[in-house]
Formats: sequence, C-alpha cells, structure tokens
Amino acid sequence: METLSSSFLQKYSLTSPPLLHLQSKTPTVRINLNSQPKISSSIGTTVHTKKAPKITGKKKHSILTNFFKSIDDFVCKFIDPPLRPAIDPKYVLAGNFAPVDELPPTACEVEEGALPSCLDGAYIRNGPNPQFTPRGPHHLFDGDGMLHAIKISNGKAIFCSRFVKTYKYTVEREIGFPVVINYFSAFTSLPATMARYTAAIGRVFFGEYDVRRGTGNANTSVSHFGGKLFAHSESDLPYTIKLGSDGDIITLRRHEEYGEPLEQMTAHPKVDRETGEAFAYRHNIQRPYLTYFRINSDGIKQPEVKIFSKKQASLVHDFAITKNYAIFPDSQIVIKPAEIIKGNQPALVDPKKVPKLGIIPRYAEDEKEMWWVEVPGYNCMHAVNAWEEDGGDTIVMVATNLLSVEHFMDHQELVHSSMERLEINVKAKTVARRPISTRCLDFGVINPAYVGKKTRYMYAAILTDEPKFSGVVKLDLSLPTAESGDCTVASRFYGSGCYGGEPCFVPREPDNPTAEEDDGYIVNYVFNENTQESKFIVMDAKSPNLEIVAIVKLPQRVPYGFHGMFVRECDLQKL
Repeated sequence: METLSSSFLQKYSLTSPPLLHLQSKTPTVRINLNSQPKISSSIGTTVHTKKAPKITGKKKHSILTNFFKSIDDFVCKFIDPPLRPAIDPKYVLAGNFAPVDELPPTACEVEEGALPSCLDGAYIRNGPNPQFTPRGPHHLFDGDGMLHAIKISNGKAIFCSRFVKTYKYTVEREIGFPVVINYFSAFTSLPATMARYTAAIGRVFFGEYDVRRGTGNANTSVSHFGGKLFAHSESDLPYTIKLGSDGDIITLRRHEEYGEPLEQMTAHPKVDRETGEAFAYRHNIQRPYLTYFRINSDGIKQPEVKIFSKKQASLVHDFAITKNYAIFPDSQIVIKPAEIIKGNQPALVDPKKVPKLGIIPRYAEDEKEMWWVEVPGYNCMHAVNAWEEDGGDTIVMVATNLLSVEHFMDHQELVHSSMERLEINVKAKTVARRPISTRCLDFGVINPAYVGKKTRYMYAAILTDEPKFSGVVKLDLSLPTAESGDCTVASRFYGSGCYGGEPCFVPREPDNPTAEEDDGYIVNYVFNENTQESKFIVMDAKSPNLEIVAIVKLPQRVPYGFHGMFVRECDLQKL
C-alpha cells in the first residue's frame, strides 16, 4: 500500500518534462530549530516528546518554502475535518508509540543471566519514528524509519538508535518541517487532498524536492543479502546501511540498482540461505500491477518478470517462495487512486472481490506459466514460509489471514489476525486451508535457514491489546489441528503492562548442518509501561516455556515498531 508514495507522484505529478531538470534550483535555507516540539494528549496517556534535530550550516527559507508551508498549515487548521483516532497524533503517538531521539552507541547493563556466544553480532529492528511533531493527520505507518540496534560481543552489549537517513528525511531535516505527503493519512477530504497535492507538485516543480530520489521513509524492515545490509519500506527502493565497530548505525545510500528512480521494492524480500539468492517484487497502481525479480548471490538484480495477469492494484505486502515457486496474494484491500477525487482514501476494502493466490515458477523468465486460484475469505498480510510436499504436487504456505479486514486501516483493534496453513494442489489448482492457532497472531518467524524449505517450528507475536504484542508463541507445524485447532507447544507472556514486537530466532550453531531446527534463541525488545523502561530479552527456543536466559537493560526507550533481524559478527565485518 505504501507504493502510493512514489507511484502516485510518478503517474500524476511528473507528466511534464521540465520537472525533471529543476534540482539545481533548490534554495539555500537557514533555520533555527532549537525549540522542543510537544505532543499533547487528551486521553490521559503518557506522551513522550522529542527535540527537533539541530541543523548545521547556514540555511534560510525561501519565499516559496514558506508559501508551501503556509498551505500545509492552512489545510491542517481550517480544511481538515475532525481527525479519526487512526490518524489523530494524540492517539497514534501516545505512550510507547511516541518518537524518541537518536542515541549514539551506549553501553548496556546485562541485568540478568548471560548473553550466549552465538549472539555475537547485532539485532536490528526497524520502526516508524517521526522526526517532527505532526501538524495534522498522522497514521502509525507514516513515521520516519528509525533503527534500534544492540551489538553484542563477548557477553557485553552496546545499544544505538539512529534514523535511516533517507532523501526524504534529509530534505525535511534541512528545511525544518515535513514536505512529503503522508500517504496513509493525508486524504481526509477532497479539498484537503487537492490543497496538499498543489503544494507537493509545487515543491517538485520549483526544485525543492526531487521525487526521482525517493519519497519513502525506510521504516518497515531490515534484510541482509548480496553482502549488503538494507533498511526497507515498500514505498521506495531500499537503503544500504552498516554498523560500525563501535555499534553506530550508518546510512550509506539509496540502492538504486534494484529499480528505476521512481520505482520501489517490497519490504519483505525472501533470502534463500542455501543459494544466497534473494527474491523480491514491486507492486504498483498502474499496469503491470506486479513485477517479480530475482537478485543473485552477488547482489545483482536479474531481469524482471512483469505480471500483466493481475487485473487490479491491491495490497501485496508480503509473499512466499519454495524450491520451485513464488506465491503472491491478491487481497480484498485494493488501491483506487480515483477514490481521491471523491474525497475518499485510495486504499479500501472491496467486499465483492474474491481474493486469489498467484503461483509462478521461481525462476520464471516471463508470466506464461503463472496461474491464479481463488481463495474466498483469505486476506494475507504476512507470509511466514512455504515449501513443497508430495513430490512437488502440493505447496504448503503458512501465513496470516485478516478476519474483519474492513477494519484494517481505521480500527485495527477489531481485526483478528488468524495464522493459517494453506495447501495448494498444483495439479488440481485448488486450495485447502485451516487455522493453526486459536490466538490472534502476527509477525511469524522461523529459523532463517529454512526459508523455502519444510518447516516444523515457527514463532509468532501474540496480539491481545491491538496493536501491541503481549507475548510470543512457538507452534509445531507437524501437529494435526483437526480437534484442537491449535498447534501451540510453548508460550511466554511478558507480564502485566509489558509488550514486545516481532520475535527473532537466532540459531545456536548456525554453521552446524546437523543442528536441530529449534536449537537456538528468541530475542526481542520489550517495553514495560509501568516503569517506562525497555529491555532486550533472550529466550531459550527449545524450552517448554521459552525460558528467559538473559535480560539487558537498555539506556533508552524503544518505541513499538515493525520487523527486524539478527546479523552475525562475521557478516557485519564484511559490510
């Protein structure tokens, strides 16, 4: 859905050739940002504030810069209707959803237990963290990407939080306020939308913002392949990052080798540890609505497969691969830019649409062998894994299904995320599915060595206070679920007022091919809303209750966020 942020401007704002040659007209600006913006709350929840970033260099605002800002301010004050809770900053950024300042590498206290040697490396988690207090509507997905990394060496830990220095972040930091439209919250009414787009197109036309350099916030996930480490959002191409020897997080550049200047890439590439390849795609609001591609083990993008058999723009947030196939969901969450003209959000649920799955050969050179199968009632958000059985005649996929999907954007507390097992009959082209847990689960993960292979164990976050995660479960996918409807074999709740995020599995012996699949640790950041402290916890993945073996007290609060990963020290040194 974030693809709107680049492809909408590509389709509707860059139709005039002169717009592509105006970067040299970018004005020099001088600003003073030593004030501290505040977010007030009317709902009795602790709301944290953050200082605006200090700007170095001598800059000043041009008349045009101030003119466009005045349009933004006028829209927020006089045109926007009363904000829904889902886009009202008082609610969206309350409590531990509020942003934090950057934190340079800081030593941490191991409060309990000892850190296993296999954790030598870094756990890095991404998430939204707006660098400025929103002046108007703001959705949780709109914030600038901030990476929170804990680097471990010989049982000692260093923690660091840094913004991903995207082009969007850098331009807005220099100007001193947001200039890129928030694509999850800006469409409050037709007059407000038209006014905001007038300002946005004006900024492009007069050279204050070059959309060819990206509009994404890199706030969704982290991946490692081709010898590089990436921060992702699906509204842009990925940004390469690295960790210094001191644990500091450094943004290197926008990785434009994976697409054209105005294109984007999924935030969920799939990496086959055995071959070293990565598989990815982009979805768009114009044909082709889906484009699939492979990245070889050297990090070089291979020819694209444009998929014209997908008939409509829809949310394709995640997908899965097996040894021989790639599987794409086509959900009821559709994207219709024409709805903006009616004063509506462009992303909406079409109740008449029948969801589908698209299956294409993993190494396809075109879409000739791709086929689609209808799966009524199935709206996938996150795919955990997929593999083949019965000699390749059956594809098994484990993924979430959003029940009551119509509430996805505005009332996530009403959505039940069901973890399901889908069995796709390749010959008959049919799909059977069943839930594998009775709980509301999301952010499922596996041992990363098993991507595309038959998997027995997976781990997922427990949603009990949407959109917060109160614990983690371990599921044994080999167990039948006909009677109980649940294959949970272990679980751990973090405690009253304590919430975490996506679990991350770290194998105990990553170089041992005979190691058991679940021989390792689950790591996570957990925030205690009672003490206002964040901790890094390490759990034994094989124990019956996911026993905690180590706790690290962090020097700064970690806001609730999205996806992360663990990177070994030997891989960090190669970046």
